Amino acid sequence: MNHETPRIAVIFATSQGSTREIAEYVGADLANRRADVEVADVAHAPELSRFDAVILGSAVHDREVLPEMSEFVRAHANELTAAEVWIFSVGIGPALRGPIGRWLGRKVPQNIASLRDSVSPKGYRAFAGHYERAGVSLRARALYRLFGGPRYGDLRDWSAISDWSATIARALRLPQPKSIIVYP
Repeated sequence: MNHETPRIAVIFATSQGSTREIAEYVGADLANRRADVEVADVAHAPELSRFDAVILGSAVHDREVLPEMSEFVRAHANELTAAEVWIFSVGIGPALRGPIGRWLGRKVPQNIASLRDSVSPKGYRAFAGHYERAGVSLRARALYRLFGGPRYGDLRDWSAISDWSATIARALRLPQPKSIIVYP
């Protein structure tokens, strides 16, 4: 980085808000470590050339990031490959338990791996999000339970999210936080 205060863009695509809340938390944590941070959804993403680092986050549906994030990455591939980039995804996979569920939860779907690899990020992390029973088909609920879905509701592991944010901060050589950021 060539600036005294690192400039970081946190850009997200969300469908129900979990990814936005994780993006906002990571942005607040990095700002608390004296970085200049801008958090925006992909539709309102800032000009990437203004930033030293970019963090991309997307909800996962049907084992793929949301279409708007795929389009954003393709449209900005040159800027992203030239920047320090981290990527996170939010879905139910990381929450699954049991032998099959843990295996599925650790496996990065091919479409996500291809998108990730197209910009050679410094790191990628999958987090669990919200999974609500309402509006989900009986078949999908049965598969969720069969693969070890633990419960419905907020499945995010804020401690893991905090640790990942701290890993980014260390890589960017940011100082320790000024105060403790409370999980949403």
